Amino acid sequence: MYEADHVRGKAMTREANDGALRKLPKSGRSMLLGKPMVYLDNHATTAVDPRVLDCMLPYFTDHFGNASSSTHRFGWKAADGVDLAREQVATLIGCRSPSKEILFTSGATESNNLAIKGVARALKERGDHLVTVATEHKAVLDSCLSLRSEGFRVTVLPVDSEGRVDPQAVAEAIEDRTVLVSVMLCNNEVGTVQPIAEIGRITRSCGVLFHVDAVQGVGRVPFDVDAMNVDLVSLTAHKIYGPKGIGALYVRRYPKRTALASFLDGGSQEQRVRPGTLNVPGIVGLGSACELMRKDGVHDAYRVRVLRDKFFHRLSTALDGVHRNGPTTNNHPGNLNLSFDAIDAQSLLLAVQPTVAISTGSACSSADAKPSHVLTAMGLSSERCRGSIRFGLGRFNTESQMDRVANCIIREVQRLRDTSYESQLRSVNVDPATLDW
Repeated sequence: MYEADHVRGKAMTREANDGALRKLPKSGRSMLLGKPMVYLDNHATTAVDPRVLDCMLPYFTDHFGNASSSTHRFGWKAADGVDLAREQVATLIGCRSPSKEILFTSGATESNNLAIKGVARALKERGDHLVTVATEHKAVLDSCLSLRSEGFRVTVLPVDSEGRVDPQAVAEAIEDRTVLVSVMLCNNEVGTVQPIAEIGRITRSCGVLFHVDAVQGVGRVPFDVDAMNVDLVSLTAHKIYGPKGIGALYVRRYPKRTALASFLDGGSQEQRVRPGTLNVPGIVGLGSACELMRKDGVHDAYRVRVLRDKFFHRLSTALDGVHRNGPTTNNHPGNLNLSFDAIDAQSLLLAVQPTVAISTGSACSSADAKPSHVLTAMGLSSERCRGSIRFGLGRFNTESQMDRVANCIIREVQRLRDTSYESQLRSVNVDPATLDW
């Protein structure tokens, strides 16, 4: 009786799954049925490297102890994993005192909030002014702007046409009451690498703390907290082939301790700045991901850069009206932000869905219908902003994948142009850029 019910239940489950599968859009069916879909959204998140996963798995099962449990071997083993991860994170960014300067968080958003609000509130008697840049991630911009309700003043600096801030503008923005400057290492939409070392020299000479959101660039472009005079650094695992939900904040202790106010109470973990039971498997994964980036990051960056440049050459040779948004040199090796004339980005995304996973910009604001704040700050026209697509190449992309994606993009751009309203306007000598959309 049980066997018959079991077989009947499996059949009913299979029928229900088949029905659900038929209701999915074609792109979803393709992924579930195992048809290859190329992932090029590595700025939004990366796949967990199998080597990272292998390091994490024992901490879910065999070494599942609480790292704060100091009376038995389960706790000791968990604590050992956390200590190693702290050293691995520190080594990647040039930190000399991991036990005192690396704090684990839930990810970059929390790290950014903790760095910016923590410093501002800790130093509010000394100053009430912060400096940041118009193209920062929303987690930085919103953290800075939220402090205005507490009486803080915020200067948001402009960028040039490549998304780069002028270090001299940073120097001129600093005043006697400035407590923090926050500038990202590498932009998540257009790949711009900011002049961190130059800005660090300025902030250090002025006695102002310097925070860097290093999420996108760490391990891919040169970065060292001591060489660049950086006081706080935000990191997250899921942008460097580690797990989601775990990040870190570097807080300089030497030669002078960086003041930081905590948001939370309830435990002594992470020097009481970020109390709570440690996510040991996640921390181990972050550490492993950092170690792999330290060992393989330069090689990965070179290989990915070659793939990206070949891909761009193919598109720009086959298609007219392809515009690169962002710098052509000194950029994120896997970033390629493009605008296609007479093409709406959303239409292109839908057209290529079964073949490639890409995006129009930051994953954190992709549901926002407004033009990208990064592209707008760079001075791009509304037409360029509306047609922008972000390709994010990563460790697991191959040349054959990029050839397949190039074929798909070229085909769909040509098809959309042939049928677009803008194409019809151009056919009667009306420039779409002159219209108020």
